Amino acid sequence: MATVETEDQSTVVIVDDDEAIRDSLDSLLRSVGLNVKAFASVQEFLQSGYQKDTKCLVLDVRLPGQSGLDFQRELTAAGIHVPIIFVTGHGDIAMSVQAMKGGAVEFLTKPFRDQDLLDAVQFGLASERARRQNEKEMAALRGRFETLTPRERGVMEQILKGRLNKQIAGDIGISEMTVKVHRREVMRKMQASSLPDLTRMGEKLTPRAKTS
Repeated sequence: MATVETEDQSTVVIVDDDEAIRDSLDSLLRSVGLNVKAFASVQEFLQSGYQKDTKCLVLDVRLPGQSGLDFQRELTAAGIHVPIIFVTGHGDIAMSVQAMKGGAVEFLTKPFRDQDLLDAVQFGLASERARRQNEKEMAALRGRFETLTPRERGVMEQILKGRLNKQIAGDIGISEMTVKVHRREVMRKMQASSLPDLTRMGEKLTPRAKTS
């Protein structure tokens, strides 16, 4: 059996009202070194306080109280991102389409192969790590952008439009030498190694740069 690779002790949460299936999935995921918590309903999971530690959710479609699909919609509406793998013994195409359109990692119909679930969990954990890493990088990028003065932001905007120093000076009403100074500061503060590097940063920051 392949081992699920994980960089940290991520918690995989199982929500299934069938105790035998909960125990089976719990044992399977623990056998590859994952931290696992299992619950019989969405309400039980929400009352547990484990939401913030959850990196992947193995969720039955049909549950007592709130259904798995309803919970997926609730998480999406709240802006909460967690990879979801649906498992069900009563699935149909419409259900599967709805789940996948909602961003589910996988939709597995019971009985399914152990390896199919492990592969889905591995993919879910990897995508969650990538999302969190991207959030960290974006936060750092925004932090660097915030260190720019209003004038430096204006110069950066002009640089990203492809304007030359002389053109920027004329547009803003400052000397070309001052533009060069601001340009150096923009490159230094943004930690950009080149103009293409700064351009890539600008593309990520475009919505913020335009409104700041």
